[in-house]
Amino acid sequence: MNESKVVQVAAKVHGRMLLRQSSESPAPILVGFHGYGENAERLLEAVVEIPTISTWHVAIVQALHPFYSRRTGEVVASWMTKQDREQAIEDNIDYIKRALDRAKGELEIAGPTVFLGFSQGTAMAYRAASRAGHRCDGLIALAGDTPPELVSGGATVIPRVLIGRGTKDDWYGQAKLESDLARLQSRGTDVSTCVFEGGHEWTAEFRGATRDFLRSLSGR
Repeated sequence: MNESKVVQVAAKVHGRMLLRQSSESPAPILVGFHGYGENAERLLEAVVEIPTISTWHVAIVQALHPFYSRRTGEVVASWMTKQDREQAIEDNIDYIKRALDRAKGELEIAGPTVFLGFSQGTAMAYRAASRAGHRCDGLIALAGDTPPELVSGGATVIPRVLIGRGTKDDWYGQAKLESDLARLQSRGTDVSTCVFEGGHEWTAEFRGATRDFLRSLSGR
């Protein structure tokens, strides 16, 4: 019997990005990446609850692979699966670069550029910050770990990172946090943490830590 082979075919698709303009312009920008089974709207709802975020532009990039939530029927998305994973990573990085180009054409930006990821979106935030060809002054990672390729020689060092973890989060546990701390510090990154009472979620305590992190970068 003849064996089949996988042939990858390039295709042009369009993604979605939500932009929220700062109350003051020009302004720094926070670029966010949602978790698995979420969408840009859901992450924006979480981000706008960060104290003083109104003084920042916000861009939330939605993953390219939409599907319907079985529970609610809502259109949600995923960044990738294990199938053709390496190609998906490269496609996503190119997509994020284009999204950031568009955001910078739509908004008057001055000051820091900070990346933020929740859950599955955390790996994409790290990839965007280190490989998408745009300035990165800091990164906020909530309930998600570093991608394995972050330690490769071609990745740009991320200067400052804030990591958040809930004490009841079984997916992003203490061992993963400690591993991420070691990996980032070995690359010369200044890392701070916020370990809070809670699970795989946003909390008021983490939003407060995020406010302080952003303020330390921009003074806002």
